[in-house]
Amino acid sequence: MNPEKRFFYGWVVVAVTIPVLMITAGIRSAPGAWIVPMKDDLGWSIASLSFAAAIGLIVYGFSGPLSGNLMRRFGVRNVAMISMVLSALSMLLSSTVKTQWQLTLYFGLFSGLATGLVASVLGATVANRWFVKHRGLVVGIMGAAVSAGQLIFFPLLTAWAVSMGWRTAAMILAGLCLLLILPVFIFMKDEPEQLGLKPLGASEAKVSAKPQADENVMAKALRSPDFWLLAVTFYICGATSNGLIGQHFIPHAVDHGFTPIAAANALALMGAFNFVGTIASGWLTDRYDPRKLLLIYYGFRGISLLFLPFLHNSLGIVAFAVMFGLDYIATVPPTIALAADTFGRKNVGVVYGWVFAAHQVGAAVSAWVAGLARDSFGDYVLAFYLAGAMAILGGLMALIIRRSKAQALPV
Repeated sequence: MNPEKRFFYGWVVVAVTIPVLMITAGIRSAPGAWIVPMKDDLGWSIASLSFAAAIGLIVYGFSGPLSGNLMRRFGVRNVAMISMVLSALSMLLSSTVKTQWQLTLYFGLFSGLATGLVASVLGATVANRWFVKHRGLVVGIMGAAVSAGQLIFFPLLTAWAVSMGWRTAAMILAGLCLLLILPVFIFMKDEPEQLGLKPLGASEAKVSAKPQADENVMAKALRSPDFWLLAVTFYICGATSNGLIGQHFIPHAVDHGFTPIAAANALALMGAFNFVGTIASGWLTDRYDPRKLLLIYYGFRGISLLFLPFLHNSLGIVAFAVMFGLDYIATVPPTIALAADTFGRKNVGVVYGWVFAAHQVGAAVSAWVAGLARDSFGDYVLAFYLAGAMAILGGLMALIIRRSKAQALPV
């Protein structure tokens, strides 16, 4: 049988990666889902709870470069299994929290490290190691898995927190992480060469079957203006999505008369449209200039954020959830494509890890500052206005990234 016609094992690796991304997305959405129940249970301010969430976001982001290096040295499968064990432990410890330092350490730092070992670069690494053809689509599927995690877990975590308590919900998350260890051990493979395969479409694209990683790629990247443009635009992405909407949409909605479950359902709707938008973005990234796509995505996001303070009824919140959901993480496929094209397919885990770290710095700063703004001014209006302006600026900055023709992979 023609090898090109055989079922490609890379799709099995994609299938086992998806639930790992979904559960880590669920853990990362927990601070936003539990912020109101935690406030009622522990009696702490929104700003204090937001600080722990911000620590989790920033550690999650800086785990990306560490993850990229660990995957290169010890393999994707080993890092994924370690992440699941540590994620389970972080949730078990979080369920015992009684003081603010414990919340910051277990729910913030430890949880961020554990989930960050896979969530930030696992999808990008799998997509770029196993695929040349359909690379953008696979990245979109990975992003959609994160959206599906949000879609499934945000309302579940909120409902569990209301009915059983957020501590019990944390223990359930721990159990789900442990269940994933066995399938990852059995089915995950580090790269196609382990099975005597080439990346899908490698022969068609006339690229090397085993391109070599560059040990000094970050030294080169740090001297490249394009790396810094990618980092700054992704900083803005994190600040306007995970940091602001992911952490503060529910308290904003509760301030305007919605119940926590109704607000969580709106976020789940956002996740559903994010699922559609991210897969579509992957498909578009295979066909169109990623820079122009980023201009559209950031511009669309900025406009929706500027309108959010004026939306106080169910129809308005649903409309926002649909609009914002379509590009919540649609920025990921074109950003990864630009990183891979400019710095090489084998280096994308390390380079994108650092770009993603900037994303999470933005998310952390935004999560904390928005909490302070809420406590100081009584609402999130100023935070939404600043985020909308930043998003539009990010879209304009994306246009001046130089797309490398030497490294670009034909698709």
